[in-house]
Amino acid sequence: MPLRPPLSPLLPLLSALALGGLAAPGAAAAPKFEDSIAQRVMACSGCHGAQGRAGPDGFYPRIAGKPAGYLYNQLLNFRDGRRQYPLMTHLVAPLTDAYLLEMANHFSALELPYPAPSANPPPDLAARGEVLVHKGDPARGVPACVSCHGTQMTGVAPAIPGLLGLPRDYLNGQFGAWRTGKRRAHQPDCMREVAVRLDLADINAVSTWLAAQPVPVPAKAASALPGPLPMPCGGVTEGVTR
Repeated sequence: MPLRPPLSPLLPLLSALALGGLAAPGAAAAPKFEDSIAQRVMACSGCHGAQGRAGPDGFYPRIAGKPAGYLYNQLLNFRDGRRQYPLMTHLVAPLTDAYLLEMANHFSALELPYPAPSANPPPDLAARGEVLVHKGDPARGVPACVSCHGTQMTGVAPAIPGLLGLPRDYLNGQFGAWRTGKRRAHQPDCMREVAVRLDLADINAVSTWLAAQPVPVPAKAASALPGPLPMPCGGVTEGVTR
């Protein structure tokens, strides 16, 4: 049996979506209520796109196919105040750890194609971004992105996300959130350390290069890191545990 949250805020949103569909001229009838996890998380599609493929505006990321441990940790972070976005906090505030893990497992299991990248960055900016992604900046203590996020940049199971297939604006926004403390993780907070060691020009170079890369097929997360973590990172080695 699927786990049931106490008075989940997802259900009122689903009801509102269904009523809106019934009120629109010529709209299809609301889907039959199945009480399945797939139907109960349909409210997430309002921001994250159908089946979690990503929102259309560049600020709501893809969640389909991300490692379950990573998705679970982010849901916990929103609920427990380590990430700041009122809508997400409101949605997950009453949900239990077990239910958040069920949501994470659902979206992680979705294998959906990625759209082709549309960006065509200036060569000098792309070159700088590629160097930082593959080699880092040892002089500033910045590790290569691939040392944590996998050689193909599709993430490492169970808790490290892929960085390809994300819009430049979203990536820039997350770097900014790490730098200002609006986004935090379990201590030691390795991404905060990386973000504050990069200057704004390099952050733009990294996000621009990443957004311009095609996503490998298949886009599954790697099963193991390419080597030891270059710095301590809370919430990663513990997998989906807190």
